[in-house]
Amino acid sequence: MKKLIVVCSIAALAACGSPENVEEDVAVVEADAPAEVMSLNETSWTFVMDDKEILESIDADGNYIANAGDEHFDHGTYVLVDGMQCFTSAMNDEGQECWTTPAQIAVGESMDITSDKGQALTVTRVEYEPLTM
Repeated sequence: MKKLIVVCSIAALAACGSPENVEEDVAVVEADAPAEVMSLNETSWTFVMDDKEILESIDADGNYIANAGDEHFDHGTYVLVDGMQCFTSAMNDEGQECWTTPAQIAVGESMDITSDKGQALTVTRVEYEPLTM
């Protein structure tokens, strides 16, 4: 009997809500939700590091290769972790380095980014170009 009273009370309270208020609440939640950060898979980027102009490409599987002209500069793996772009080099033991970026970056756009290790870069997105070592 007590369960029946509790269920009826909950149903009565739920019926008091206005559908307009529910829709407004949903709209507010959707408007406040952060934009999903894009994956960098199948993208290419240019930047200057160690006084070298670097072209870096990330393939569909999350493997990246960075070349300075004809010279191999770095390679490793990329993953998106909690909205941060994270890279782990196969050429050193410094571990993963993650970068905060805008939600979307169009080809031709440049941005200043800083890693969780304090490294600053200006990167420019370019047309995707698969690279080899």
